[in-house]
Amino acid sequence: MTNKLITIYSCLIIFLLAACETASQKVVGGTSASGSSSSSSKVSAANKSSLFGQAKETAADKLIAVGDRVLFGYDSAKLDESSKILIDAQSRFLRVNNDLNFIIEGHADERGTREYNLALGEQRATAVRDYLVIQGIDPDRIKVISYGKEKPAVVGSNSMAWSKNRRAVTVIN
Repeated sequence: MTNKLITIYSCLIIFLLAACETASQKVVGGTSASGSSSSSSKVSAANKSSLFGQAKETAADKLIAVGDRVLFGYDSAKLDESSKILIDAQSRFLRVNNDLNFIIEGHADERGTREYNLALGEQRATAVRDYLVIQGIDPDRIKVISYGKEKPAVVGSNSMAWSKNRRAVTVIN
């Protein structure tokens, strides 16, 4: 009886170790977890063998891959250089997919009054919209909404959470 239990436990441990090894070798962003680069054929092969890789990628998935959120400084709706680079990538995606309408959601961290944060969220969303329009995106495709502090991306009362919640998110409508 003891030998059977040892054999069963040994098999379970081997299966668990094999599963961990397989997960650590999965390709992430063209580079394996071990740090070596891989070819695009390996990436597509990994996607084909994955249950989720067989699902069709939606326009929303592609926008998220491009970058769907712009982060802002404290009490600011000013776009910095990294934000402009991200919005440039969004505008390229949106020009190629000119049949898509979208919403830009403005958000704020938990500090400040509800009214103040709604106004600040709208200023942030409007700043992204205005930059997209300058980049050639039809303003009729864009809707702006502010959630203020009502929909935090990260719950918490610390600088990390606040920095992630000061954002404007582009969402396919």
